[in-house]
Amino acid sequence: MKEQGTIATHTISVLVDNEAGVLARVSGLFSGRGYNIESLTVAAVNNGDDRSRITIVTTGTRMVIEQIKAQLDRLVPVHKVADLTIDGAHISRDLALVKVSGEGEKRVEALRIADAFRARVIDSSRSSFIFELTGSAEKLNAFTEIMSELGLVEVARTGAVALSRGKTGL
Repeated sequence: MKEQGTIATHTISVLVDNEAGVLARVSGLFSGRGYNIESLTVAAVNNGDDRSRITIVTTGTRMVIEQIKAQLDRLVPVHKVADLTIDGAHISRDLALVKVSGEGEKRVEALRIADAFRARVIDSSRSSFIFELTGSAEKLNAFTEIMSELGLVEVARTGAVALSRGKTGL
């Protein structure tokens, strides 16, 4: 029987023990069940803390997302699972480093566009720039698409990092 429901993108935040093998167990849960991870970031919550936050962006029907959350919650090193997409307002950002080559008018145009996107120049040579840009995935996609017409050389991107808004946390 085929599952019914609308497929949507969800941002899931998972608080875990900061120890070896935890990320492999979490990502293994997804691959073992055929769920796709569109974005994955992980870092310690605070310096010296024994916990890390894993932020996962995935897609699925409501039923699939509920299954993912339930299965994540059952893993031993997991302390808390939150679907930021449905739990309330949240802030999410990606980071990109974008290398663009160009001289003359293309160089001037790349700088003008970077300014409009609030991208910072973090490295510059006579023939190229590296821009740093944060924002939504859509903003980063739009920037790289425009820069591809001006001499896009290379892009390195992080996955999404996200926090719920307000006084309460994960």
